[in-house]
Amino acid sequence: MSEALPIASETAPGPSPEKHSFNLGLFGKTPPFTSRQWRIFLIVATAGFFDNYDAALLSLALKQIQAGLKIAEAHLGGVLSLIKIGYVAAIALTPFADVFGRRRLLLYTIIGYTIFTGLSAIAPDERAFVVCQMIARAFAGAEAVVALVILTEEVDAASRGWAVGLLQALTSAGYGLAALVFSLINVIPFGWRGLYALALIPLAVIIPLRRTLPESRRFERENLEGLRPSNVFQPLRALFAAYPRRLAIVTGVSFLIAMGDASPGLLFAKYLQEAHGWTPGSVSSLYFLGGGLGILGAIVSGRVSDKFGRRRAGVLSLIAAPVLTVWIYSARDWTVIPAWILQLFFDSASWTIVAAYSTELFPTSYRSTAASVRAVSAMIGGALGLFLEGILYTHVGSHWTAVRILTVFWMMAPIVLGLTFPETAGRELEAISPEESARTVS
Repeated sequence: MSEALPIASETAPGPSPEKHSFNLGLFGKTPPFTSRQWRIFLIVATAGFFDNYDAALLSLALKQIQAGLKIAEAHLGGVLSLIKIGYVAAIALTPFADVFGRRRLLLYTIIGYTIFTGLSAIAPDERAFVVCQMIARAFAGAEAVVALVILTEEVDAASRGWAVGLLQALTSAGYGLAALVFSLINVIPFGWRGLYALALIPLAVIIPLRRTLPESRRFERENLEGLRPSNVFQPLRALFAAYPRRLAIVTGVSFLIAMGDASPGLLFAKYLQEAHGWTPGSVSSLYFLGGGLGILGAIVSGRVSDKFGRRRAGVLSLIAAPVLTVWIYSARDWTVIPAWILQLFFDSASWTIVAAYSTELFPTSYRSTAASVRAVSAMIGGALGLFLEGILYTHVGSHWTAVRILTVFWMMAPIVLGLTFPETAGRELEAISPEESARTVS
């Protein structure tokens, strides 16, 4: 057997690589990274930034898209649900990262979601728009998973949660860009269509990405040791056979969160404009300024979970987020502003914890597949939540009441996480999820 390659948290022969940390102001101080870790982090963060720009546009410009494509109010939940289902197709793409490498799939998925987001700008009708968005979501879902896996496999165990939280926060800044351009929706040519055309920008970063992004050292080691899966079905078989309980609890919690989380997130800009009379410019200001504070929850939860444990941080965040959502969609005054910022803080925190768990609890040979299945379960939960929101709307006559009812599912998540999840903070990935379990089912 070939000698294993050193991984980020192991001691390689010779002097240890020098590490650097930086102060990012609003985002706080960064984890101490080597030059290699910084290069990987910045590349995967850039890819996720534009993915979140696309996701934010659907929420921010929902009112304008609905009017432009003549989508009936009663059909809105169904349309959003179909678009959300596009993420499910990511599960057909991510096993390729376990077979052929993380780097290659990341580059291909960036190309895919960028092209189909751009095509959304010229969709002639509701059906074409939904198809383009569904395909874009499939590539975006796979890209987000692979980016998270690459980072998890490269950073030190002591700061893994911190790194994941910082990644979540910086990629969420794509929402800030979307908020800025949304404020110009009445100025930019072709309105909301012009905003989607701007999503073609990431294609310009493909060439430098191809030259500078290294392959994950853990994946390279798997390849040398003969543990790399030989086909895309092998990671799926191993995933369901080796750690079925872990798979069940991670996917279950993600499903419950998304059931309650999807509708309030997508409908918030519409809520501010219709229930509070806000203009698009006012909505953009809140998303840009308040959102910058809210997404700090990802960084704070990452650091706190490294120090005090993933489980404690996760339970606290998952209790606070749905309670604040009920407050938001009940408020008819200025208190909606601090409520939304706090809700975004704890929502970002909870998803950071769940994302970290999804990569820590499974071996390298099918880590990308496992993270994808977790993400897909969240998307299915979100799609079902949006579908139920549409049904509830027809009965209660209010989107805002329907959103409050759906938080019941969300409130189940902290119970499951607190009672069933193991503690992973500060432990090496190989100690948390030994590869031997994967070998027995290969």
